[in-house]
Amino acid sequence: MNVPPDIDSVTTQSGSDVVHWLTNETRDQRFIDNIFAEMCIRLQRSGIPVKRGTLHILIHHPQWLGARMIWADGMREAEIARVDYDVRERSEYIGSSANEIHDGAAEVRENLERDPSLGRKHALYDEMRAKGLTDYVAWPLYHTLGKRHIVTFATDRPGGFDEAHIAGLKSLLPVLALVSEIRVKNRLARTLLETYVGSHAGELILAGATRRGSGTTVRAAIMICDLRDFTRISDSWPRDDVIDLLNDYFDAMSEPIARHGGEILKFIGDGLLAIFPLSQPTACSNLLHAVTEARQAMSALNERNNGTGRAPLNYGIGVHVGDVMYGNIGSRTRLDFTVIGPAVNMASRLEALTKQLGKTVLLSRAFADLVKGDFELEHAGEHEVRGFSEPIELFAYNG
Repeated sequence: MNVPPDIDSVTTQSGSDVVHWLTNETRDQRFIDNIFAEMCIRLQRSGIPVKRGTLHILIHHPQWLGARMIWADGMREAEIARVDYDVRERSEYIGSSANEIHDGAAEVRENLERDPSLGRKHALYDEMRAKGLTDYVAWPLYHTLGKRHIVTFATDRPGGFDEAHIAGLKSLLPVLALVSEIRVKNRLARTLLETYVGSHAGELILAGATRRGSGTTVRAAIMICDLRDFTRISDSWPRDDVIDLLNDYFDAMSEPIARHGGEILKFIGDGLLAIFPLSQPTACSNLLHAVTEARQAMSALNERNNGTGRAPLNYGIGVHVGDVMYGNIGSRTRLDFTVIGPAVNMASRLEALTKQLGKTVLLSRAFADLVKGDFELEHAGEHEVRGFSEPIELFAYNG
């Protein structure tokens, strides 16, 4: 006589199948959100009645505290929502399961079938009840050195998860922690490189371009921008106001550069260096479009500052085009991924001349020849440029 298998043993075995998949078959998957969505689907197929799952990851990013990945029944991919730094001051966090776990709870379990007046009070639980969910559980997901992230599951099964389901889900946690930590740290490395050296340089470094002296010659349009009278401002303004001013100024300049395909290689005090590689057919035009939008953003910033009694910010931009050496330069233990060469020096000299000539944007003849006819340029004459033997013909751009 055939004896039907015990449902608890089936569920436990099914959880083991998902653990095996996580351990052995996800090595080629780069993104944790895709792994998490497939894991939830596999849990369903294995008999664990997951209807909804979320993964909450704390990340190091200039703009966001973390990311929340949400999967629900019928979805092939998880939705990703960015979480702002001020979330812990908002009602969506206060009193939530995330709040409890970050405060030290080892588990949050909520029976969504019982009278709401007897359970936890939070909008999240009301939303899940409205969707017909019956049970919810959240656990911390431990990464190295005590870093705590969060994973949650919910079901619509009458009576909620049984103990075998909970045991199957718990069996995933150590492996999910390892699998997610690898992907999060890979993403963190990429984010930090993008933040500090730019996306293109970051990709090259991740691909192995880390040897001192390694690099390549790139033909590019080069843009150098510098803030005027910054020494006076930094000496007379409160420190926090100076930092806010610099951040606002760099936002105004940087966002148009990134939007038009440029790459900011470094911030130098109150200045920045950006390139637009000529591998992009419209690189020079893109640079001037970025300058136009940056000037508009600076005008808007000065209007806002004028409303608080602050003096307007003035700046100069020098633009040239030429070959630059793009790669690793520095000491044996500290490298900078940057560009060097006479073309960079020329852009820097032109930026310095903007103050002398009373122009905001100065272009070299070499650059101007590549955009004539598309932009209105003002001839600014020939001028001696320090470090160069011959006078350089210059153009001003007032767009």
